[in-house]
Amino acid sequence: MNDATHTTDAHAPDAARETAVYTHGHHESVLRSHRWRTAANSAAYLTGELRPGMRVLDVGCGPGTITADLALLVAPGGRVTAVDAAADVVEQARAHAVERGLAGSIDFGTADVHALDFPDDSFDVVHAHQVLQHVGDPVRALREMRRVCRPGGIVAVRDADYAAMTWYPATPGLEEWLDLYRRVARANGGEPDAGRRLLSWARAADFAEITASATAWCYATAEEIAWWSSLWADRTTASAYAAIATDGGHATRADLDAAAHAWHTWGEAPDAWFSVLNGELICRG
Repeated sequence: MNDATHTTDAHAPDAARETAVYTHGHHESVLRSHRWRTAANSAAYLTGELRPGMRVLDVGCGPGTITADLALLVAPGGRVTAVDAAADVVEQARAHAVERGLAGSIDFGTADVHALDFPDDSFDVVHAHQVLQHVGDPVRALREMRRVCRPGGIVAVRDADYAAMTWYPATPGLEEWLDLYRRVARANGGEPDAGRRLLSWARAADFAEITASATAWCYATAEEIAWWSSLWADRTTASAYAAIATDGGHATRADLDAAAHAWHTWGEAPDAWFSVLNGELICRG
């Protein structure tokens, strides 16, 4: 397996470097949710476009569960290059590929989406899932993704929209949690309500053809509710987000504990339901 590590950009010397801070970090509670993601539940808008033999760049690959699915969808003859800003999570993606018998089909490296170290027209498909909400310049990132995509190829992006998250029953503390999260994410240089902005960003990046859609994750079974509420309670108090929120003066430790308690309380409701709206785009040209 080739191992390409990408940290510089010879092709766009004036490109912006990453300025945003990844709000979640890579605590176990964060990766718990990332490992749940598959091409079926997180990239269905793209999968119908994939063909054997395609070259795919997966930007912000995380622990690599979607990446591995993409590799299967472009087999035989296809190849996926998976990159992320964090070297430690790239190693987890590499291990996942080995576990699934896909080590020979995927290359791994680190990268800044604002300055990808690949030649122009290198890939048939450039994919980024839940990435643009966390970057300092999403329009520049889209332009860079377009640069490394061949003419007629596809740039595919999907991002959640936090302000559009909805749940039942109303639980004291969850609205406060959402307001705090959005403030912290924006203070870090990101845009938590990215889903509704993707079309605008792609137009600003001058794509010739854009197909916009939206799909939702929905958690409604007892097992899903227990999983979702628990991981968000843990993320609120134990992930990088907790330190960023307190160190930045956005919340006290007591505020975070109260938010985690709200998550647990909501998760105990017998009729609990939660939905996450995701905007998504297929861009060409």
